Amino acid sequence: MEAVNGKKEVDEMKVLAKEIGIVGINKLGPVHTILPGGSEGWEFTISGPNNNVVVHRAYFDLAGMSMQEKTLFFQGATVQETLLPSLAPATAGSGCIVVDVMSNHPITNDQANAILTNGNIGVSPGATGLTFDQTVFMQHRIYNIDLDNQAGGYAIPLTNNQLGSLSPSASDRLYITRIVGVGTADGDYTIYPCRYVISADAKEEPEYEYLMRLKRSYELQQRFDRD
Repeated sequence: MEAVNGKKEVDEMKVLAKEIGIVGINKLGPVHTILPGGSEGWEFTISGPNNNVVVHRAYFDLAGMSMQEKTLFFQGATVQETLLPSLAPATAGSGCIVVDVMSNHPITNDQANAILTNGNIGVSPGATGLTFDQTVFMQHRIYNIDLDNQAGGYAIPLTNNQLGSLSPSASDRLYITRIVGVGTADGDYTIYPCRYVISADAKEEPEYEYLMRLKRSYELQQRFDRD
């Protein structure tokens, strides 16, 4: 422990968890429908035909930490799942993209569409998407059904890219966004439940450093990084 502002600093390890439920999407030609029986909160990012991207939003409430004037120094993050995405009927060559994001910036529908293809790479001021600093955690995966696993109906991962920064935050929220883009084959796509888990040290910083961290967190919530 070290003295900060005349007080003893006590590090607190926090482990936060938040779950997002199952979603089923039916594709029939250019028309996509969210199937009944799934969890609430899923929505399409665009309306009308070719609306093949769905998104679910939640957040970790960090107000308790911010009220204590503590900064969260993130140590690790992951997404826990039980099953791979599935497609019925399974069609070789089709699949889906699943992107899981924890960010200090809320994600709009336009940004979700951009993240699906670009992640957080190549974002310029004013562009849609997220910057590296705004992204605490991002996992971008492409799934595919091939001839070997077609009978089982489950898609196998082709890519799994980690694009997060684990940047510290003094914000009162950490936004959670799951983005799913389905493939070209007609059928019922099922994306199973997941759990977001993140661990962090909650620390008191010297007053000036904390105020600068608070200012930075506010800027990242409100706009894109222009460094």
